Amino acid sequence: MVSLISFYGNRGLKLVRGERQYVWDSQGRQYLDAHTGHGVAFLGHRPPEIVQALKEQLNHIMVATPSFSSDPMERCLSYLNKILPYNLTEVYFQNSGTEAVELALKLSFKATGRRNVVAFMRSFHGRTLGSLSITWNPRYREGYPLLDVKFGRFNDLRSADLIDEKTAAVVAEPVQGEGGIRPSTSEFLREIRKACDEHGAALILDEVQSGFGRTGIAWAHQSRGVEPDIMTAGKSIGGGFPVSFVAARNWVIEGLKGAEHGSTHGGNPLACAALYGGIKTFLEKDIPSRAARQGEKLIKGLKDVKSKLVREIRGEGLMIGVELRIDVGPILKDLQNRGILALRAGGTVLRFLPPYMITDEDINTLLEETEGVLRNE
Repeated sequence: MVSLISFYGNRGLKLVRGERQYVWDSQGRQYLDAHTGHGVAFLGHRPPEIVQALKEQLNHIMVATPSFSSDPMERCLSYLNKILPYNLTEVYFQNSGTEAVELALKLSFKATGRRNVVAFMRSFHGRTLGSLSITWNPRYREGYPLLDVKFGRFNDLRSADLIDEKTAAVVAEPVQGEGGIRPSTSEFLREIRKACDEHGAALILDEVQSGFGRTGIAWAHQSRGVEPDIMTAGKSIGGGFPVSFVAARNWVIEGLKGAEHGSTHGGNPLACAALYGGIKTFLEKDIPSRAARQGEKLIKGLKDVKSKLVREIRGEGLMIGVELRIDVGPILKDLQNRGILALRAGGTVLRFLPPYMITDEDINTLLEETEGVLRNE
């Protein structure tokens, strides 16, 4: 009997259907989804524009490598021009966030001719070897041959002192996700940007979770007034279809030669169709504004929750963390029993990543059930 290797642990639910902000299990029970596949379903389950784009593409062609142009890729690139920061003009498609981080690192090594990397405590960038090297959690890293990385303190301006003439790249999340939903300060990112400029290092900003409108702006770094040399994006951009990309400044790719990177499925017609549908949704539904409004309501409501278990509420837009004084595992289980799916961020942070279309009624339900669990009522 073949069985699945269990890296995540089983939540004890068999999900059979999803629609917008809800999912249903095999027993027919409905759940408000603030887990969303680690943030992937930010545009909701089965977003209509993406479903339609995929259906239409299935009638034409499913397989084409980046060696060939295609209509969906051309549409995709045209629409990316509408949402990407103006100076990030070079794009390459991948399949997942960790792959995008791997390519970002490779680009920085090639562009600078250096190998040293600076990352930050509590960071999470993925689990392949390069991205794992810049992921902080020692439990994930133990036993693997990794890059030599210096870890600075997040939001500590003195971390800029780690950047020198041997540094190829500095990698940061504008809002740390698994690290506990910790927003960066503008002063911190600006100091890091300044040090990168002084020493010729590339600044890589990982927007795989924080980007695409989730924090109330297209890309979280834009509210800090800082421009990266390389940006990674993934998760929600394809509405559930596996797709990611790296966007870079021109200087980063000037020295590249053929065959220095590749991806069999990166930028395949279906992925590009999904991304096109995602960007279309982003533009037509004004996703950042909706995330900002609903996130403000949810954060305000959580701050009003009366419980001795709550240490702090943090977040931006619909990327929200509730730091507790206890392990979050039992809280997640109790919320699930009450019809709310959420996830952890480290050991003690309850993380909510709901879809942008979460309603006021949904927010009230989430707040009531969360307060009930935290007060054991």
